[in-house]
Amino acid sequence: MTHPKNGLTYSDAGVDIDAGNEMVNRIKPLVRSTRRPGADGEIGGFGGLFDLKAAGFTDPVLVAANDGVGTKLKVAIDADRHDTVGIDLVAMCVNDLVVQGAEPLFFLDYFATGKLDPAQGAAIVGGIAQGCLMAGCALIGGETAEMPGMYSKGDYDLAGFAVGAAERGRLLPTPDISEGDVILGLASSGVHSNGYSLVRKIVETSGLGWDAPAPFATADEGETLGAALLEPTRIYVKSLLKVIRETGKIKALAHITGGGFPENIPRVLPEGLAAHIDLDAISPPPVFSWLARTGGVAMTEMLRTFNCGVGMIVVTAADNADAVAAALSDAGEQVIRLGHLGPREAGSAGVVYSGTLSL
Repeated sequence: MTHPKNGLTYSDAGVDIDAGNEMVNRIKPLVRSTRRPGADGEIGGFGGLFDLKAAGFTDPVLVAANDGVGTKLKVAIDADRHDTVGIDLVAMCVNDLVVQGAEPLFFLDYFATGKLDPAQGAAIVGGIAQGCLMAGCALIGGETAEMPGMYSKGDYDLAGFAVGAAERGRLLPTPDISEGDVILGLASSGVHSNGYSLVRKIVETSGLGWDAPAPFATADEGETLGAALLEPTRIYVKSLLKVIRETGKIKALAHITGGGFPENIPRVLPEGLAAHIDLDAISPPPVFSWLARTGGVAMTEMLRTFNCGVGMIVVTAADNADAVAAALSDAGEQVIRLGHLGPREAGSAGVVYSGTLSL
């Protein structure tokens, strides 16, 4: 009978406590940079604290959201670029808060990997901190898990959790959404963080490597395919909160994520109403045309998989549409007038298209 050797350590099992401590020390300044009223921006305790009164709320309703980045992480891993997926992680959560009229207050992350690389981990958390700054929320905690045997070498996963608040009675959508209301679209920054299993399949079909020049690059000459496809998800929080508060004229918002137009827009509409969308109004960024052509993807499949250039939907009354569009433009958004709300017959689709998506 053989006996196991004496003196085994956690490190012998593949978990490096010292690497974890090094990463914590690297990210402390990043976390501290996200301080805001209500949170002190420190980590190290067993839980993060947030003071709603210090944040200026009197009778708040809390709104929570969680999400991940999906297989866009595989692009980051294969292209060895890890400094932007943290922005995506924050964006996917906080954009889901603001569509309900809530101000994002704080964020927590979960980072799991097979073998912890403190430099890589710090780059990821650096992106998370940047996303929190863009959204105006505090990074008050998180968890780093090193799990050898669970993840292949080099692989990791991310999950994010965000909590926001709105004063009671000011949540979206409002109860007065009605036929004839106008639908505005806010331009996306690219593919955002949905549909990347299809994106990766199309890239595989193309035969291009992640370090090849992006065949659809327009702004940055010489940009690689990997870098172009890792363009972070746009965070709409500050511009939307500004316009919600200053105009009081936004009735509903819809974040265009997985499922595209047909799955996301009906989520904020009352029964009996459908969104009538003019596809001719949309000018999809070149990346979507390349994906459609290279993958032979039908227009209907593009619309139910990707945002196709529109990352956020805004619903407002027809007589307020011009003022809301102008306010959003002044806040830095590229605004597209997409269509209107009309009657929806029983059993019919919640989104009705006219025109053709220019792919």
